[in-house]
Amino acid sequence: MSDAELDAKLDAKFDAELDAWIDAHFDEQVRFLQELVRVPTDTPPGDNAPHAERTAALLQEFGFTPDKHAVPAATVRAAGMQSITNLIVRRSYASGGRTIALNAHGDVVPPGDGWTQEPYGAAIADGKLYGRASAVSKSDFATYTFAVRALEAVGAAAGAALKGGVELHFTYDEEFGGELGPGWLLAQNLTKPDLLIAAGFSYQVVTAHNGCLQFEITLHGKASHAAYPDTGVDALQAANRLLTALYAHNDLLRARRSAVPGITHPYLNVGRIDGGSNTNVVPGKVVLKIDRRLIPEEDIGVVEAEVRALVESTVALLPAQLAEVHLEMRRILLARALKPLPGNRPLVQALRRHAEALFGTAIEESGSPLYADVRLYGERGIPAVMYGAGPRTVLESNAKRADEHVVLDDLRRATKVIARTLFELLR
Repeated sequence: MSDAELDAKLDAKFDAELDAWIDAHFDEQVRFLQELVRVPTDTPPGDNAPHAERTAALLQEFGFTPDKHAVPAATVRAAGMQSITNLIVRRSYASGGRTIALNAHGDVVPPGDGWTQEPYGAAIADGKLYGRASAVSKSDFATYTFAVRALEAVGAAAGAALKGGVELHFTYDEEFGGELGPGWLLAQNLTKPDLLIAAGFSYQVVTAHNGCLQFEITLHGKASHAAYPDTGVDALQAANRLLTALYAHNDLLRARRSAVPGITHPYLNVGRIDGGSNTNVVPGKVVLKIDRRLIPEEDIGVVEAEVRALVESTVALLPAQLAEVHLEMRRILLARALKPLPGNRPLVQALRRHAEALFGTAIEESGSPLYADVRLYGERGIPAVMYGAGPRTVLESNAKRADEHVVLDDLRRATKVIARTLFELLR
């Protein structure tokens, strides 16, 4: 038997042992995920430290020792949240290997209306586990934790030497941009892994994603009684003209096409409008919040200047009766796009190979129109990809909608993919 044939035989043996360990402990993994889902992490308001404490306690039951990194309260409040404690679990093996970090976020948008299951009940029905954050991304707290447990159990039993190390990064600021989640850990020099896998879905390996700019635009007019409209300056009329200009801008953006599979074109969305004080009052103030998605090919500074110029020029050209409208505009979020780094190939190749074997379908390397805090690792030169438990699309999981869920078979198989990948890259 050649060396290559012997290696292939050993690989198949180890893969089967990893799979068997995960199957044997899958009920325990599901219970772990249920415990995580049952602790709310609505952001806003963003009181997420209690979930970190519960997660840390559960991890300690597995023999893991989480390092707790609390972000200063004043910093958290300034960002519009209440509490954040990020967790790092470090598992070190023999010297001479790479450190691979696994990152998932626990914070999530509030449940909203329309649920047929209890949002924090973690109920199981028809092979699915329901609950807010069950898919994005508390599921990958479980995926990554049990993949590491399988890695160590099988490696120890087989006498297979592992080199390098694994870090679990469980963080709590994805919904507000990530700067106080992974961004905080990186800025404080608490971690610098060689490779990074971030929470994702099972049927694609994401190597790029869109960027995002968000702005708050305030139009100040002059309130007056609706019976005497000429004594006021209608901020809502000004906002109406601005809305027309913003939506018309999308015709231009649709023509800018990305070369990254899975990403199409930029888009500008008006997500929230607040204004006026009463039905019989000319609105004296209107606030718009807008979201501008950037494709990886765009420069974030150029895009910001373009958006500001569009808003400012539209307000400057308001008709005479609205000339007194005063504009305030501030950026409320900046998230750069994730761009593939050359060093990500070992991750991409291993994840795709094992996923295709376990899921029995082609697993594409692609981009995502979403933005995520994985970009913060990429910005610091750490090759990063997104892969975890979940369906082919965000819509299928109902993430950020009622009845969010994860298919348990996807959770099981994604855990095997991660375990096999870690074993391959660290053995």
